Amino acid sequence: MQPAPIKAVLFDLDDTLWPIVPTIIRAETLLFDWLRAHAPAVTQEHTIETLRARRMALMEAEPRYRIDLPGLRHAGLTEAFHASGADPVHIDGAMTVFNDARNAVIPYDDVLPSLARLGSQLALGTISNGSADLEAIGMAGHFRISIAAHQFGSAKPDPAIFLAACTALDVDPAEAVYVGDDPLLDVDGAQKAGLRAVWMNRFDRVLPAHIRPDASCTSLLELEHWLADRIVLASPASAR
Repeated sequence: MQPAPIKAVLFDLDDTLWPIVPTIIRAETLLFDWLRAHAPAVTQEHTIETLRARRMALMEAEPRYRIDLPGLRHAGLTEAFHASGADPVHIDGAMTVFNDARNAVIPYDDVLPSLARLGSQLALGTISNGSADLEAIGMAGHFRISIAAHQFGSAKPDPAIFLAACTALDVDPAEAVYVGDDPLLDVDGAQKAGLRAVWMNRFDRVLPAHIRPDASCTSLLELEHWLADRIVLASPASAR
């Protein structure tokens, strides 16, 4: 049977549209500098590494934090403030500093031009397990829908989050493709929900033997070429 033409493309965010590790390193450094000035008792008791370790322990103790990363960071800061005797009035300010820096991402060079072209032909959306804010980043206008795991209540690879995105875009799963860098969360998860999956391999990684994406790309330009003869052109109304 001939595969259904593609009407929608859904994207992962971190390490698919922008690099995340340098962003998080910078955000945590700026946060720690801010804490040193506004809550020095916290920085006298902790380093960036010990704060991170405490968050990992909280995640193990409270599985809900595996989905709610903003809640995890807030809980970690709250615990550190209370343990050190720092004034908790500064916790929200600390979160603002981190979130602003976390959303100061730099998209890969291919991303914005490709999204502009693809958005004129297809319905675009995002599904992310992370905490990026597309409005704050300035990229929300490229996407008809965006689903974040901490707001939805379940995370990739749960089929429910992929199916919810398809429903929101009014397409069947077979008419959608998901693009992401994680073989298990993105490729295997999307395929098990009935979508096609493109592995975005920007870092020359090797796939696990049992993962078989519908395509592998190193940039959105390659994705455009793969999509070229597999799409149904969207009407102006449906592409908005």
